[in-house]
Amino acid sequence: MMTLIIVLVIIAAFMWMYNALIARKNDVMKSFGLIDVLLKKRFDLIPNLVETVKEYMGFEKGLLTDVTELRAKAMTGGFGDNERIGIENQLTQKLGNIMVAAENYPDLKTNQGFMQLQSTWKDLEDQIAIARQAYNISVTSYNNTVEMFPTNLMATMMDYKTKPLFEAAVIEKENVKAKELFH
Repeated sequence: MMTLIIVLVIIAAFMWMYNALIARKNDVMKSFGLIDVLLKKRFDLIPNLVETVKEYMGFEKGLLTDVTELRAKAMTGGFGDNERIGIENQLTQKLGNIMVAAENYPDLKTNQGFMQLQSTWKDLEDQIAIARQAYNISVTSYNNTVEMFPTNLMATMMDYKTKPLFEAAVIEKENVKAKELFH
């Protein structure tokens, strides 16, 4: 009888660990899915933003081209988590540069279309930041489950590996030097 109880406890422990790993993995996928939805909205917004700004910022074509190319690259897909996060971080930085550069164009700042796009973009970037925070919380929970004993034994059997966090690129941690954007 005691042997049966021990076997049942071991089976229950394995089921709990298995289910915990699956739940954490699904939380990460759900969080990344939310980021995908928001990034799709941002991708749809970018062409309108670029076209509006292009009329006013003739000499900023390099910056606008970079944004357009990064958008196209991000939409092609087929990247690993680390590559995808890197592309999204680059795109976020370039979009921020457009907004900083736009401050030097008084006519652009009064353009109703641009003002609406800028407001929508800011709201969207705020939502993306919140979604990235939720993703990082999910990934931390998942990584803890994958690395901590005894669930790490089950994770190894399931070939689960840790996942990367969304982190700001080094350049995003620095103060923006608006003067350098125009050289």
